[in-house]
Amino acid sequence: MFDLRPVVYVIGLLVAALGVTMLIPMGIDLAYGSPDWAVFLESAVITTLVGGSMALSTANGVGKGLSIQQTFLLTTGVWLALPVFAALPFLFSEIDASLVDAFFEAMSGLTTTGATVLSGLDDMPKGLLFWRALLQWYGGIGIIVVAMVFLPELRVGGMQIFRSEAFDTMGKVLPRAAEIAGRISQIYLFLTLVCAATYYAVGLPPFEALYHAMTTIATGGFSSTDASFGAFRGAPEYVAAFFMILASLPFVRYIQLLTGTARPILVDPQVRAYLLTILVITLMMTLYRLLANGDHVGRGFGEVLFNVTSIISGTGYASVDYQLWGAFPVVVFFFIGLIGGCAGSTACSIKVFRYQLLFSSIKAQIRAIHSPHGLFTPRYAGRRVDEDVLSSVMSFFVFFIVTLGVVSVLLGMTGLDFTTSVSGAAAAVANIGPGLGDIIGPAGNFGSLSDTAKWILAITMLIGRLELLAVYVLFTVKFWQG
Repeated sequence: MFDLRPVVYVIGLLVAALGVTMLIPMGIDLAYGSPDWAVFLESAVITTLVGGSMALSTANGVGKGLSIQQTFLLTTGVWLALPVFAALPFLFSEIDASLVDAFFEAMSGLTTTGATVLSGLDDMPKGLLFWRALLQWYGGIGIIVVAMVFLPELRVGGMQIFRSEAFDTMGKVLPRAAEIAGRISQIYLFLTLVCAATYYAVGLPPFEALYHAMTTIATGGFSSTDASFGAFRGAPEYVAAFFMILASLPFVRYIQLLTGTARPILVDPQVRAYLLTILVITLMMTLYRLLANGDHVGRGFGEVLFNVTSIISGTGYASVDYQLWGAFPVVVFFFIGLIGGCAGSTACSIKVFRYQLLFSSIKAQIRAIHSPHGLFTPRYAGRRVDEDVLSSVMSFFVFFIVTLGVVSVLLGMTGLDFTTSVSGAAAAVANIGPGLGDIIGPAGNFGSLSDTAKWILAITMLIGRLELLAVYVLFTVKFWQG
């Protein structure tokens, strides 16, 4: 019989931990004299009590490891339960958010999507603002652990190709997850603090520097102003671009770097391809702006570098409305959002390594057509790629395209126009943040959408953040049959 107790136990612990951390924004509200401190106290008590009760009532069912079924359920269960409780401060606060808006904002935060339904951020209580950044910061480190421990173990989307690098976790998912999370946390915290100090050095006030450092390293994209990063033009854009790139590189390479081994990050094919892609697209877009719009090279390069890095990494900041640059840049921004960063990072979307495996497989097929008697196998980083990895990657691409299409149709059925429906679906399933068009583009937000559209997008964020198949498998009969 399927034992839910270990799953509920872990979810309960994490929910209780989330409740305890609500005391941080409560302290910020107290420091700024905001009455919303009581909102966080109430939310913290409810969340901690419920989470603690879940953990205590199922502690007797905790064993030494988790089965594959339990691991799948835990992965999705955590990302579904935490936003429910993370939404409480939005529900109880003075902004008086509706249930769907509160859940949407919490889900967007924890999945590091960065899409928002809130406006008036400049006048919002500091505690609630910081809670948004904190959710993204938690979500960033959480998804690294999932990518390094759970997804390779579950053989989702070709991630098993990184299993040896993410350590052998079979039968030891929870202990190894805790160990890896501890090592990642040190690097994650260090990058956040350095980023905050750099933001402060280039002119951001202390609160904004820390806030944007947290959402930058998480590649989340929440900002403390309605103008997003448009309020911090110039040097901060270059700082943000640099740290967004660092955050979208594999964190396992940083662990190896700290042990004195620099070679892995230097020869990693996805790192090279990712950096080259950003460089080529930035130069191409800068040249386009120079020739088509007559823009200044220096200013144009900075704006392009920032916004290209923001979208390709899935961060979702916007310093300008790049839709005003012309039709060509809009098309480019749509497609680079579907590329994503490196596996094992806080970045979102499809990920570079999957494209590399796809192209390697296509190359092998073309060579086989030209030389029918030859034996050609796809390779990645000099190693032969197993059939199960290729099958997982191809399945991911198919499910990604189908999901994008289905969500686009569902959004269109709510009355949204074609551009808003398709770009909104892409923004959610790839966890990018802003869409395209006048409503959800870089100069807008998702607040004016219908409740139905918001529910669809919130669930899509969850599915996209967990690499699709980790969620879809829960709806198969075979999964529940063991």
